[in-house]
Amino acid sequence: MAYTIENVDWARDKHRLKAIREDVFVLEWRVPQDSEFDERDASAFHVLLLEESEEASLPIATGRLTQCGEIGRIAVKRGYRNMSIYRALFAALIEVANRHQVTILKVCCSLDSVSYHQGLGFKPEGQVFMDGGVARQRMQCPAERFPFPDVSQMH
Repeated sequence: MAYTIENVDWARDKHRLKAIREDVFVLEWRVPQDSEFDERDASAFHVLLLEESEEASLPIATGRLTQCGEIGRIAVKRGYRNMSIYRALFAALIEVANRHQVTILKVCCSLDSVSYHQGLGFKPEGQVFMDGGVARQRMQCPAERFPFPDVSQMH
């Protein structure tokens, strides 16, 4: 299959972004809808991965980079979850970070994966917090050394 990645704007493309995130997080993971969408969506940089066919372009994955450098809301539709899709999303988000001179990148992970992320070079930032009923820790690392995080433990 052929894929393309688009850098998209929340105001113009929120219907496509929300559709994927609602499928993955609200319906599949049972994250409360009011926890999934927040005020940072409007100012964040969003990427959208599309599966290309002769008939149409099908949105299959999305992720965002907030103004403070946090990569998150990585949502990949069921049936498309493989490392090449995740790597493409992260590569696109890192490219956006570089283009906007974001020097520190952050991810939020579950407490179970903090030591894994520390082993990759991430350092904890701030206190543990609750997100959609899940205890999480914000982790950070310099953008030039950003490794591929444990996507199974992120949101």
